Amino acid sequence: MRIATYNVEWFASLFNDHDKLYDDDGWSARWQITRAAQTAALGAVFTALDADAVMVIEAPDAGPKHSTVKALEHFATHFGLRARRAVMGFANDTQQEIALLYDPDVMTATHDPQGAQTGAKGAYGAPRFDSVLNIDLDIDATEDRVVFSKPPMELAVQTHSGFAFRMIGAHLKSKAPHGARDDAHAMQLAIANRRKQLAQAIWLRQRIAQHMAEGTPLMLLGDLNDGPGLDAFENLFGRSSVEIILGAQSDHPLYDPHATRALGQRIGAMPTTSRFWIRPEKRFLQALLDYIMITPELRSKSPRWRIWHPLDDPECWANPQLRDALVTASDHFPVTIDIDL
Repeated sequence: MRIATYNVEWFASLFNDHDKLYDDDGWSARWQITRAAQTAALGAVFTALDADAVMVIEAPDAGPKHSTVKALEHFATHFGLRARRAVMGFANDTQQEIALLYDPDVMTATHDPQGAQTGAKGAYGAPRFDSVLNIDLDIDATEDRVVFSKPPMELAVQTHSGFAFRMIGAHLKSKAPHGARDDAHAMQLAIANRRKQLAQAIWLRQRIAQHMAEGTPLMLLGDLNDGPGLDAFENLFGRSSVEIILGAQSDHPLYDPHATRALGQRIGAMPTTSRFWIRPEKRFLQALLDYIMITPELRSKSPRWRIWHPLDDPECWANPQLRDALVTASDHFPVTIDIDL
């Protein structure tokens, strides 16, 4: 079985008010790429993946005028994808939803959030991801009240062969210091935003630990937007979000080979899953942001990971159509795991 995670930049801008693809010569939200070009590129990438399930990060918008599920299912029908059934978790207000496209002939997937609803008062531990977490990070001697801008999606999944496991789709992101009055204020806002992201990682890790303590096979997929050596805040806080979620030093560690490799070195080549244009420096920055982390039970089922990087993966490089599609479709590249479920 092949399962993927894929962050699709500005997927929402490709759909009209009826959740159908524009597929025209209008500009997409990607720089100098038309909606038709990005749509065709995404179709080529999803077709090449031929995945049984794809965790779509930055999925099309949900709201009064839009349906994430309808948009994704229309997209799947348009390109004849096997993964043609969509399910999503809690909607958010960022136009970047988290959803799963899956093949109903091989599995079922149900949104199944865990934890207590807290209301505005919040709670400690691991409340439901659309609630409020009370946590003291011991940074400023005050209690933080944390919410997810993009609540992780929790799924109960069962293959048609009868194997049951859980998926969590996540998109953690530290906001830029918008509205800063000066450099000092920008640093203050940046530190506060990163502290919030680390609190979200702790919240997520506590849910993971609960499932693992119960012996539940679990797969965490998504964009954690943080990692070893990514920025200067790692020295300030000691650990990245990736390290917290992996829990390598805990009784219930997750495993991702790309994260493990990156954490094992500070200098030298490491895997990357994204490619961003840095305008002031006139160059591209590559980073490892996208992960598929699994529990020991799933690790025993012959997993094989792959980053579909157009420049680093030999098969992608050797296929010019796929190589160009990966560059056109998004600023992230898919990550897959082939696993015997």
